Parts: sequence; C-alpha cells; structure tokens
Amino acid sequence: MSESTEPFIKLAAIDIGSNAVRCQISNVFKFEHHTLFKRVEYIRYPMRLGEDVFATGIISKPKAEKFITFLNALKLLMQVHEVHDFMICATSAMRSAQNAPDIIAEVQRRLGLQIQVIDGTTEADLINMVIRQQLDDRNYLHIDVGGGSTEFNIYVNRLKVASRSFEQGSIRHMQGDDSQEMWLAMQNWVTENAKLHHVTRAIGTGGNINKIYDMARKSVGKPIFRKQIEEVVEQIACLSMEERVKVLLLNADRADVIVPAAEIYLSAMKWAHVESMLVPQVGLKDGILQMLFERHQGTTQHLFRSE
Repeated sequence: MSESTEPFIKLAAIDIGSNAVRCQISNVFKFEHHTLFKRVEYIRYPMRLGEDVFATGIISKPKAEKFITFLNALKLLMQVHEVHDFMICATSAMRSAQNAPDIIAEVQRRLGLQIQVIDGTTEADLINMVIRQQLDDRNYLHIDVGGGSTEFNIYVNRLKVASRSFEQGSIRHMQGDDSQEMWLAMQNWVTENAKLHHVTRAIGTGGNINKIYDMARKSVGKPIFRKQIEEVVEQIACLSMEERVKVLLLNADRADVIVPAAEIYLSAMKWAHVESMLVPQVGLKDGILQMLFERHQGTTQHLFRSE
C-alpha cells in the first residue's frame, strides 16, 4: 500500500446512551486540503441502561456486568484496529444512575478505560461540531432525542444562538417517567426561541428519526415533511411489537421506543411551526470523532463538562 493511501490517523468513539451503546472506528484522511472520515467499523448494542435507571434509579448488577464485558470487547476491537486515540462518553442514563460512579470506577480498575459522563450541554456541543457542517442560511431548530434526554438548539447563520437540554427522552416517555411540567417547559422554550429567532426548518438527529427517514424512502440530503413523519408513525403505531419486528424488520429495542421518540420530534416541530426537517444521520459519535481530530490538530478549546 502506498504512503498516500495510509490514513492520517485512526480514531474511535464510544457513545454510552440510555438505549444503546455505539462504537465507531474511522480512518481520517487528508486529501487536497480536505479532511475525510471513512468508517471502518460500527457496532451498536442495545444495552438499555435507561430501562433500569429510569425505573429504579440504579443499573442492576447483571446489566453492569454485561456492560463491562461489552466494553472489554470494544477495547479488544480497538486494539485489533490499532486505534490511535479514542473517547468514551456517557449521557442521560449514567448521569441519572446512583451507582454510576461505582461502575465507572470498576471499568477503570478492570479495563483501564476512562468514561466521561457528560452533561446535556456538552452532548449538544459535540453534536453541534458536525451539525453545523450540514446547514445553509435558514434558521434551524435542532432536535436531538435520545433515550433519556432531548437537546434543542437554535442555529442562525450556521451559528448556535440558543440551546437547552431536557431530561426527557424516548425511554422515559415510554415508561411514563415524564410530567406535564416537563412537557410545558419544553413547549415554552421551543415556542419562544423559534419565534424569537425566526426558525423556518428543523434538523433532527437520533436513531429513531434516522429510521423514520429511511422508512419514508427519502433521498439523502432531502428534507422530510411533518406529514410524512406522521404517516410513517401511524403505520408503525397500528402494528403490534411482533409485527414491527417481523413485518417492518425493526430491531426489538427500536420497535418500542420509536413512536414515543416521534411524539417528541413532532411536538417540537408543531411548537416551532415548521413543516420540514433535515435528517443528516449524524450523532454524538460523529461529534466525538470530530472533537478527537481537532484535538490532535490543536484546534479544540476546552469542551467537556461533566455532572
């Protein structure tokens, strides 16, 4: 292999979400003054930490052991790929779990891996690192729905001018672990900021909106309209869980949360009075990779805030 085809660096991002743990390993190439990220490995495992945490306040011992075993597998995978640098970020479920510090310490002791538990603002900032590359001159409401939290951001001229994180996500909503006060706070924030900044379009991130976008058979880069999202959700909602898995071929851990997640996306679009949404199919893992690259370039300012 010639030297010109060798990657500049190989990076890995591990996103410990409330519904799933994701690991992406990417080669980073430099070509004609551009930086290119080429995915070489992607693994998603439905760990569902939030299922425990949002019901009992802790991660159960069996699930904690499975979690550590899975992280060990990812550690070995990164070694095989000879990754130059990596970062592990945990979000809402780990923020909420009473025994998270003990599990994080055990991971450090047994595997030598450091987990960064990041707050909602940092989560949004990392996603912002890749989202801003997808925008045009319109004013956007960014909606990122995870299993345990939802982040809203307002972009004007490709710059983030307002943001807010709410501990409300698809698993919490599915389990009824939400309140009218939370929904009202979300509605007020979106309504006021969308009007103030003259928002005209949404941009959505998260596994559930990615799946809805695919099911609507949208072409890459084209917006999906609110009515199209509603049509897909109606199609899903009328089926049993078994039919969602066996007819629509949804993953079991997607089949039960996709409708609750869609309710958050659709509500936010209605509150903002927008009819269309871009779905660039990027997320926290992509932001982590971008941040790692910029850190190696010496261009990243201090970003991480933990809870």
